[in-house]
Amino acid sequence: MKFKPASLFACGLLLSLSSAVWAQFAVEDAEWKESEVPPPPAFDVGKLVIFEVSPNSSLVYGVDPASISISKSDGVVRYVMVASSASGARNVMYEGLRCSTGEFKTYARYSPEGRWSMVSDPEWRPLFGNMPSKHALRFAQAGACDNAALPLSVNALVRRLKNPNFGMTP
Repeated sequence: MKFKPASLFACGLLLSLSSAVWAQFAVEDAEWKESEVPPPPAFDVGKLVIFEVSPNSSLVYGVDPASISISKSDGVVRYVMVASSASGARNVMYEGLRCSTGEFKTYARYSPEGRWSMVSDPEWRPLFGNMPSKHALRFAQAGACDNAALPLSVNALVRRLKNPNFGMTP
């Protein structure tokens, strides 16, 4: 996918603005408690919505829309993320995203043998900082979060992933 210099500048500006908005709203709620995490959902690599993480990445990232859930009780977007290489190798992760704090968590990883392996003691990690997760950050910016808020619905999230300009004013 090729981008014009003006669109790259605009994307960079939007990404930096999103970072500032997240930082502004990333005040930890001392009363917050994560709901019980559902088991990893089924996913279909044939139905992935692909999105670009980095123009220089050798991996292609995608999310099966059927795996996405938005928990209003704890404000977490949960999904199955698939990273595929040109050789066909895949990394599959079941993750959660807290839009209000700009954090993500990996709950489980899918093995080549077709089984989920739960992460022991998963922890929330920042989307920004020294070792950010580029795929989780890009997923949040591409539609999984509406700045620091949850998306209105899974359908709205998927529409934004499929059309990065959805909902943006000219």
